[in-house]
Amino acid sequence: MISNLVFKNTVLFSVLLMLSCGSLVKSKEEGRKKKEIITENTTIEIQTGADNSSVYLPLLKDKKVGIVTNQTGILYNKTHVVDFLLEQKINLQKIFAPEHGFRGTADAGEHVVDGKDTKTGLPIISLYGDNKKPKPEQLAGLDVLVFDLQDVGARFYTYISSLHYVMEACAENKIQLIVLDSPNPNGGIVDGPILEKEFTSFVGMHPITLLHGMTIGEYAQMINGEKWLKNSVQCNLTVIPCLNYKREMAYSLPVKPSPNLPNDQAINLYASLCLFEGTNVSVGRGTEKQFQIYGSPFLPKSNFSFTPIPNFGAKEPMHKGLVCHGEDLSTITKVKQLELKWLIKAYQTTADKSKFFNSFFTKLAGTKKLQEQIETGTSEAEIRKSWEKGINEFKEMRKKYLIY
Repeated sequence: MISNLVFKNTVLFSVLLMLSCGSLVKSKEEGRKKKEIITENTTIEIQTGADNSSVYLPLLKDKKVGIVTNQTGILYNKTHVVDFLLEQKINLQKIFAPEHGFRGTADAGEHVVDGKDTKTGLPIISLYGDNKKPKPEQLAGLDVLVFDLQDVGARFYTYISSLHYVMEACAENKIQLIVLDSPNPNGGIVDGPILEKEFTSFVGMHPITLLHGMTIGEYAQMINGEKWLKNSVQCNLTVIPCLNYKREMAYSLPVKPSPNLPNDQAINLYASLCLFEGTNVSVGRGTEKQFQIYGSPFLPKSNFSFTPIPNFGAKEPMHKGLVCHGEDLSTITKVKQLELKWLIKAYQTTADKSKFFNSFFTKLAGTKKLQEQIETGTSEAEIRKSWEKGINEFKEMRKKYLIY
């Protein structure tokens, strides 16, 4: 059980949330633990939105419910939220699954088909490939949709794109959406270029910085508040907040958010290294150090090399069977910004610069300017300076939607 002092602080925190954001609700639970963060003098128990069941279960009672979730939808005791809702006699009708599928086993970009969950017998509807947005017939009969996906704080991580389409479908079909919030493992890092409208895609849907520094619940409020949904519709949104959480707290995810983000280091380096996905450089797919290493057959020979082979999460990895030279970043100190130094170094030392970038890079960067800057030898400091105005404007807008 949490102490009386922590309980009082929790209640005060919840009241402040209610005053600052009408879509938030406070928790009355005291005993559940999600993650313990040790500070100088005390242990603070973080509760995710999924753990605050006394808040959202009454909202689901006697309703026909759908849920958008995957392997990250778990409670403090490792029970999956789907199993928990069924145990609580909630009338759960169907599961909607994002990229990588309900159990999180599909490769990035792999087509995920509809099916049935073997454990519960519930139908699973894929929200990836040709069906990114729930269709009216797929939502027919539902009163409320629950959203429980673990984001990692990067614009091109597609769970927030799925969130956009789910919100839009709920708004159009007059279905309430309940988002179970969870901490951002990259905390409050806000960095990178703003997405330009002409480069909107499923890996970048909104005019935000590459690292947005928000939880997925806060991000949902921003989508709604900025009227980014089609025809400026707004969703009937309720965010169930985390408790005892502050943005600066370290947070280690209890399960992989996707097949190629196996640990805290990969999650921390993801935004910086993912830009390589728009080049001829591998980020370690097909190894055991995905998003913790980089290299290619076109970079100079070095003391570090790896050879990608098909494995879990990468059936056809880039440069399969070829020796790739590069760097091992698996033990470096965690980064606190979007790092460009590895990308710039790789471009400067690659065998043929004309073959380094591909068309996907602009979608990931959200602008043509970054590639142009790297190709013309613009320094990292100058590149960062070109982001300042956009970052400051985004931070100002972002303030309206922050919960923690």
